[in-house]
Amino acid sequence: MLRSFSTTARNATKTAKHDVVVIGGGPGGYVAAIKAAQLGFNTACIEKRGALGGTCLNVGCIPSKALLNNSHLFHQVKHEASKRGIDISGDVKPNLGNLMKAKETAVKQLTGGIEMLFKKNGVTYYKGNGSFVDEHQVKVDPIDGSEDSILTANNIIIATGSEPSPFPGIEIDQEKIVDSTGALSLKEIPKRLAIIGGGIIGLEMGSVWSRLGSEVTVLEFQKAIGGAGMDAEVSKATQKFLSKQGLKFQLGAKVVSAVKNSNGEVDIEFEDTKSGKIEKIQADVLLVAVGRRPYSSNLNAEKIGLDFDKRNRVVIDSEYKTKFSHIQCIGDVTFGPMLAHKAEEEGIAAVEYIKTGHGHVNYGNIPAVMYSHPEVAWTGKNEEELKEAGIKYKTGKFPFIANSRAKTNMDTEGFVKFIADAETQRVLGVHIIGPNAGEMIAEAGLAIEYGASCEDIYRTCHAHPTLSEAFKEAAMAVFDKPVNF
Repeated sequence: MLRSFSTTARNATKTAKHDVVVIGGGPGGYVAAIKAAQLGFNTACIEKRGALGGTCLNVGCIPSKALLNNSHLFHQVKHEASKRGIDISGDVKPNLGNLMKAKETAVKQLTGGIEMLFKKNGVTYYKGNGSFVDEHQVKVDPIDGSEDSILTANNIIIATGSEPSPFPGIEIDQEKIVDSTGALSLKEIPKRLAIIGGGIIGLEMGSVWSRLGSEVTVLEFQKAIGGAGMDAEVSKATQKFLSKQGLKFQLGAKVVSAVKNSNGEVDIEFEDTKSGKIEKIQADVLLVAVGRRPYSSNLNAEKIGLDFDKRNRVVIDSEYKTKFSHIQCIGDVTFGPMLAHKAEEEGIAAVEYIKTGHGHVNYGNIPAVMYSHPEVAWTGKNEEELKEAGIKYKTGKFPFIANSRAKTNMDTEGFVKFIADAETQRVLGVHIIGPNAGEMIAEAGLAIEYGASCEDIYRTCHAHPTLSEAFKEAAMAVFDKPVNF
């Protein structure tokens, strides 16, 4: 095994050798680094942010979930306490400063936790920007004032992630016109919030600020919200419950321009794609949430001639290898859904390919979750995909309003929907709107991974009273009648 060493006073550049060097410390990168170390490789990870965890832990999944959870608690106390038998004296108000502190505490604890995991597993952590010198060497430009480093590696894994996609002609200032990062750190609650993009990021942020008092308008170019993968029936039901919560939707809205006026408001023009009419709205804050794009800036990939496709994704084969067999690429900077857990699975698989020549990720079973309330979650196929493929299927649904635990919790919005092969009953997809849908979807993932049938699920005893009984009854509804509805 190669060992690290440092030298030369002459040029003050530290040099080191590692078996595996991972560029990027996000969910894919840090998991790959830890797994590589666990498999016996002398491993290093380079991260330029100064805090591990990537977008997800620092300005994505984790801070947004902190705000979603705490804004939901505020909404429950303010609007639901009395019907739950809780008397609140005095006015209930959000404290935005303390909400942000709670978010930052969660982020700090989790990013610090990854550093501890690096130490525990023997991963060398370089704080700085990693860029290629040649096919086997990576330069680290430090961010903490320490010396430059040149790392020589037998294997290199690129895991540089993604960044918010810009909107042509709209300038982000992170105050009045923000991207997803800015939306997590607003200094005051906007009276009017407009959002370009009705995907998961836009809808989650819309939920947060709507609960805290903002009037939220979502401008979505497509005819449905939710983005790729969301079942059409689920999309319609999601729009319905979000509308009941106060969010307004303009579907088929092609945004033409958005500029900050002299009063500090944002003037927004959009075209109704159905009528062709130009409409105008104003907002105190505009969130641009039109997706994310691969990030490979400052990687110096052109130095070694790495291949990229038209969407600037690093081109790889089925084993995550680039044109160079010892350089792999995982996560948002290459193909597939831009999800933290997908990147984690790829990180483990990539390292297993290095160690054993074998690895596995089932791309037909990558769950997606929107952490609104109720949550929306799905995995496997949706109806539209199966119709397009000509696959015969049956569906079964069970509403949470008929579930005893949901009724007890006064939390009955939504349903569980199963899609199964018409002949074999094999589960092809599961789509859930409901409380704790993001947790419940794991059972669906396990069922799909092991080829379970609907009968396998509904003959498995589920504890009573639990929300998961709705999962069992929806499976039963595909080929039989549910008991409790």
